[in-house]
Amino acid sequence: MTAPPDDCLARNEWICGAYLSSRREILWDAALQHVQLTALAVLIGLALAVPLALAARRRRWAAGPVLGLTTVLYTIPSLAMFSLLLPLYGLSAALVVAGLVLYSLTLLVRNILAGLRAVPEETRQAARGMGYGPLRLLLAVELPLALPAAMAGLRIATVSAVSLVTVGAIVGYGGLGNLIYSGMNTYFKAQVLTASVLCVVIAVVADLLLLGAQRLLTPWTRRQA
Repeated sequence: MTAPPDDCLARNEWICGAYLSSRREILWDAALQHVQLTALAVLIGLALAVPLALAARRRRWAAGPVLGLTTVLYTIPSLAMFSLLLPLYGLSAALVVAGLVLYSLTLLVRNILAGLRAVPEETRQAARGMGYGPLRLLLAVELPLALPAAMAGLRIATVSAVSLVTVGAIVGYGGLGNLIYSGMNTYFKAQVLTASVLCVVIAVVADLLLLGAQRLLTPWTRRQA
């Protein structure tokens, strides 16, 4: 028996419209889980990275340990990282999120710290001369000026997280990675290609959204350009 000429699923082709139409809900659920895991991990990583970067800038002795620790975390292979976290989180989505948070810290802390250090000292002195206290100085002067470098780190961390979420398929929480791995095991070409392309689309869209947000939040950089 030969497959019907219009049955790309039966022929197991890489590009197959029938796969998209028949698995629409499965693809949507996987993509939604992928985005949720990525967004949650990056937001938690950002919430941890900001105080770490501030501590490293205010206390110079802390910069070395903070940057060193986050760099070491980034060098741990993803499978090993998830294995180390397994006793704490078990086979859950929290395991994947925790691993992604730890990976994101290197990129976020380093870029936020670099942005804060790049704020000119004369700008700080001028703000203090205008009566700015430490908190107002941080929120109104230092963080806005550090935003371009911080956003660059956030964009890289987000795109990296989109990629690393797929590894979560080993515990059943990999978003589109679940489809990629199951498709590879069964050599389901359309599923592997479609899920992989959707991962790339999510990464590109996320990067463009963050780039747009950066331009809106830093209008002075557009004028300088």
